[in-house]
Amino acid sequence: MRKSEIKRKTKETDIELVLKLDSAEESSVSTGIGFFDHMIHSFMKHGRMSVNLTCRGDLQVDDHHTVEDVGICLGLAFNEALGDKKGIRRFGFASVPMDESLCQVSADLSGRPFFVMKGDMPAGYIKDYNNEMTNEFWYAFATNAKINLHINILYGDNSHHINEAVYKAAGAALHSAFTIDSAVKDVIPSTKGVI
Repeated sequence: MRKSEIKRKTKETDIELVLKLDSAEESSVSTGIGFFDHMIHSFMKHGRMSVNLTCRGDLQVDDHHTVEDVGICLGLAFNEALGDKKGIRRFGFASVPMDESLCQVSADLSGRPFFVMKGDMPAGYIKDYNNEMTNEFWYAFATNAKINLHINILYGDNSHHINEAVYKAAGAALHSAFTIDSAVKDVIPSTKGVI
């Protein structure tokens, strides 16, 4: 099983997690931000991954450090769990509707970090979760996972639905990209011979 364990403690957050790829196990997520926990659960479920994650953050300040630092740690864990990347499909795409909302995500597990997020996300909060943090989470994740990740919010009105479409689509796209292709299971998917 491809898995990774990350522990990271700063003056702002204290995070411990174990990430497993190709896993149907139920995730355990506790960040102190209920909606964010829900989004990480959705990300894991639709990415065929599981995570045991706890984060104690300075929520008395706001949600920024917690969400961003979880993105950093999940990105580090994802990159480590990929190992040498032999046999992975490398590229992934998913288009996910959530009621009136539609989001598309493209991923390249290239080893070269880049992040783009386009489209309209309504301003404001979903309980304790600031919608601005969706961009911050995925930027932190993509950069630390060393992947190229493009998120396009095509349309939507309800911020809960838009966020859920984003997290589910990202999970589905990444699952497609990290899945092992049995026909080339010992091959690095790059003309360079390394990713």
